[in-house]
Amino acid sequence: MTSNSVVHASFTIERSYAASPARVFAAFADPAQKRRWFAEGEGWEVEQFDVDFRVGGHERSRFRFQGGPPITNDSVYQVIQPNERIILAYAMAIDGAPLSGSLLTMEFVPEGTGTRLVFTEQGAYLDGKDGPIHREQGSRELLEALAKMLGEPAGAAA
Repeated sequence: MTSNSVVHASFTIERSYAASPARVFAAFADPAQKRRWFAEGEGWEVEQFDVDFRVGGHERSRFRFQGGPPITNDSVYQVIQPNERIILAYAMAIDGAPLSGSLLTMEFVPEGTGTRLVFTEQGAYLDGKDGPIHREQGSRELLEALAKMLGEPAGAAA
């Protein structure tokens, strides 16, 4: 890819959890819970993690992996339907250079006593620095970190 290129793509991940929709939703809505699975992890240094979980509210995070350049994630919540759906728009940058802009929809579907999370990203990935394959892989890793925080076994993604 060359400078000023844009790749438009979307992907959907479905992941089942034994936890109820209310419990899985809370892991996104509660800033302390979300920080545990979304921002913290081996090799990651969290410099900022602020969440204003309401329609029109912002989520801002800044972190580094193994001392590398700063990565920022700036989100705005568009739709919040408790225990059912979250839609947000977010932009990512690495070392201040724009990486992507995305619309992310998360649906919390009851599945017996558990939840099927339907996670759909529609993105514009810029200048060959990232792409849908890498973003999907990273998203799958985050959803596995969520499972771990919920005390569930790994690998139940569909």
